[in-house]
Amino acid sequence: MTNKIVETVCNAANGVMDWVNARAPGMMPAYRKHMTEYYAPKNFNIWYIFGVLSMVVLVNQIVTGIFLTMHFKPSAAEAFGSVEYIMRDVDWGWLIRYMHSTGASLFFVVIYLHMFRGLMYGSYRKPRELVWLLGMVIYLVLMAEAFMGYVLPWGQMSYWGAKVIISLFGAIPVIGGGLTEWIMGDFNPGDATLNRFFALHVIAMPLVLLLLVVLHIFALHEVGSNNPDGVEIKKGPKGNRWSPTAPADGIPFHPYYTVKDTFYVGCFLIIAAFIIFFAPTFGGWFLEHDNFTEANPLVTPAHIKPVWYFTPYYAMLRVIPSFFGIKLWGVLVMFGAIVMLFLVPWLDKSPVKSYRYRGPLSWVMLLMFAFCFLWLAKIGAGPGTDPVEAIIGRVLTFLYFAFFITMPVWSKLDKTKPVPERVTMHD
Repeated sequence: MTNKIVETVCNAANGVMDWVNARAPGMMPAYRKHMTEYYAPKNFNIWYIFGVLSMVVLVNQIVTGIFLTMHFKPSAAEAFGSVEYIMRDVDWGWLIRYMHSTGASLFFVVIYLHMFRGLMYGSYRKPRELVWLLGMVIYLVLMAEAFMGYVLPWGQMSYWGAKVIISLFGAIPVIGGGLTEWIMGDFNPGDATLNRFFALHVIAMPLVLLLLVVLHIFALHEVGSNNPDGVEIKKGPKGNRWSPTAPADGIPFHPYYTVKDTFYVGCFLIIAAFIIFFAPTFGGWFLEHDNFTEANPLVTPAHIKPVWYFTPYYAMLRVIPSFFGIKLWGVLVMFGAIVMLFLVPWLDKSPVKSYRYRGPLSWVMLLMFAFCFLWLAKIGAGPGTDPVEAIIGRVLTFLYFAFFITMPVWSKLDKTKPVPERVTMHD
């Protein structure tokens, strides 16, 4: 009886697929190319789950964002009250809001881990430079999307954070003042700012983000995925149990990695649910306490700081002193820190891709980079009144840039281990 039911379901599914394929013949080849006939290296480890997790969070942000826009009012007089209405009066509104706010922070958690994996295993090296560049553009768009979304609740930190960040453009010579006013739509954040940020956050930026994600995936599937060994499976022997022309060290992405990723997605959702239900503010890191107070242009918070995922760059901005009353150098350093990430594919001169087969010097430099980034995040989240902390921040900023500037030297001089001809299965 059970076999007959399974057979009936399979026949029905095949019938639907045949019906769709007859009317849209291009869909099935695309599905095969990117799923069942996309051969990924068989030695993926846990570091390779963060790309999938970022997709899960992106879907969460889009779905929860749609429900939030049904009740949100983008005006200075009503924005904060509409968020309170969502939290208190809309059925399950508090859950949707916390899913969205927690999702924003989790988005950056998985993105940062995804980027670190790319650095660690050399996923930016030839032939994947375009994949890395598209990923970095996604990172920039995501930061813009997150900043605009952070302003919308119109709490104290939203207002003053918007004022401080947008005012940075005023440091640009000649056009700075006009550019700042153009972005705000006024001399101070207000209705015009909220309306344009709402439109960009809800419509423009998500469309750009989705397009870039699709391009990122398509570019990746054209050249193939990297792996912990940094071995190109397309250049290795051919033939496996699925196809005589497929890489011998590859396995179909579906169903093997989709099943594996489903398990990790389940674990990730459990962690996310725990945060949403028991610690949605995460001690003030995911939602600042000042943002539960309505924006007041006449009352400045004791310490103005951005959300945690911007704090490393904010720390660089803050610790660079002004010269002749001009803050331009701090702004240049902050944006320069992001630009350096774009240049990594051409700065790394090592003969091997993966840090698994590099010497101790490469590991010291990579860990120093991660340490500097995390400590700068801590400094950026603080009040910024300690002069010793400012000196430490300058040293960390110098080391951050030293990682990239000296990369052509230390990556070339560092000792390397022999890279296997085929992928290995050890951790």
